[in-house]
Amino acid sequence: MSTASVSFRPGAVLADLLPASRVRDIALVAGGAALTGLAAQIAVPVPGSPVPVTGQTFAALLVGTAFGARRGFLSLALYALVGMAGVPWFAGGTSGAGGASFGYVLGMLLAATVVGALARRGADRSVLRTAGAMALGSALIYAVGVPYLALSTGMSFGAAVAAGLTPFLIGDALKAALAMGLLPATWKLVGRK
Repeated sequence: MSTASVSFRPGAVLADLLPASRVRDIALVAGGAALTGLAAQIAVPVPGSPVPVTGQTFAALLVGTAFGARRGFLSLALYALVGMAGVPWFAGGTSGAGGASFGYVLGMLLAATVVGALARRGADRSVLRTAGAMALGSALIYAVGVPYLALSTGMSFGAAVAAGLTPFLIGDALKAALAMGLLPATWKLVGRK
């Protein structure tokens, strides 16, 4: 398929460039969940924190942005439900809802939905708008994950911020920079701006 034959409609996300079908949507949702599960296995322990640095947050934000709010939500919901059911694809090969980092999984579900809605409004078409969407998505993940970390471990909120937010800011900036290059470049590649 040449880029000239790709139909584009306002409010489209990257996944909409594929021929529409129920099979496409099911494959995207399952693939988004699997991508997030695989990215979660890239886990680097952070000294003094029960939460590792992973590729999981990047995958969740990328899935939401590329798939749109509905498919992004469904992908992360599937990821969460299958992990809660015992598949060891949360960070570091864990599963279940009781871990200290499970709040971040819930935050990713919210973030994928929001960045997907923003992508439908063109937030993935330029570097600056993509940066804003990624920053908001990351903030939503922390808004759910850090309080959950505090509650699940008995940490004070300040200690949870120190253990579950501060050490991750540089990595999140790098992930956002990658998305800022990847998403707008992909739109340019398919001839859409």
